[in-house]
Amino acid sequence: MTLDYDLRGHAALVTGAGRRLGEAFARALARAGCAVCLHYGATPAEELAAELGRAHRVRTAALQADLADAQAAAALVDRAADVLGPIDLLVNSASIFEPLDFAATGLADWQRHLAVNLTAPFLISQSFARRLGSAPGASVNLLDWRALRPGPDHFAYTISKAGLAAMTTSLAQALAPSIRVNGLALGAVLPPAGGAADDAPAAAAPLGRWATLAETTDALLFLLAGPDFITGEILHLDGGRHLT
Repeated sequence: MTLDYDLRGHAALVTGAGRRLGEAFARALARAGCAVCLHYGATPAEELAAELGRAHRVRTAALQADLADAQAAAALVDRAADVLGPIDLLVNSASIFEPLDFAATGLADWQRHLAVNLTAPFLISQSFARRLGSAPGASVNLLDWRALRPGPDHFAYTISKAGLAAMTTSLAQALAPSIRVNGLALGAVLPPAGGAADDAPAAAAPLGRWATLAETTDALLFLLAGPDFITGEILHLDGGRHLT
């Protein structure tokens, strides 16, 4: 089931929109009539932006930025607004994910995960709120079930996402009542880039399967365009994985 939302008149910035989940989020927003700025890091998104603009008759743009660079992250919302006008929806979906345990995590690994997964969303959210002022808006931070159930594996990734979960709750209070801030905590949706399909992550969840992209984008649209009385919520779309 795919939910229908009308986001005509809105403009969104989606980070990490060049591939995988970020691309799916950008497609869903454009399908709903939203103007979309697709941020990308290494995977160019200009062709995707043009495709979405033609297919859905919405304004689109593609902007490259290295989110490990604090100055680049802080400038991203301003750059998006320069090409699309006021940005009132934000999706912080860019992240890096490396399966390093505590012993294998070096300082560079640690700093890179924190820079992209935590510092960049902080700086982007700060710019987003400053540009919006008292105008209404909504933001969704992409999380992981591990954020609230940290274990010894994926050490720097998990800690960075746990920090982002805490920031989501804090920002929901700091930016109320004009801007709603929620989190979407995912489980098994897509196998790691370049990795073979593995049923183990899905089998570990009580519902025992992978989430579909449609379910994932429906959850995002619900948090962005659903009831206006939801903020500070972390929605787990993980088949119950956070319970085990």
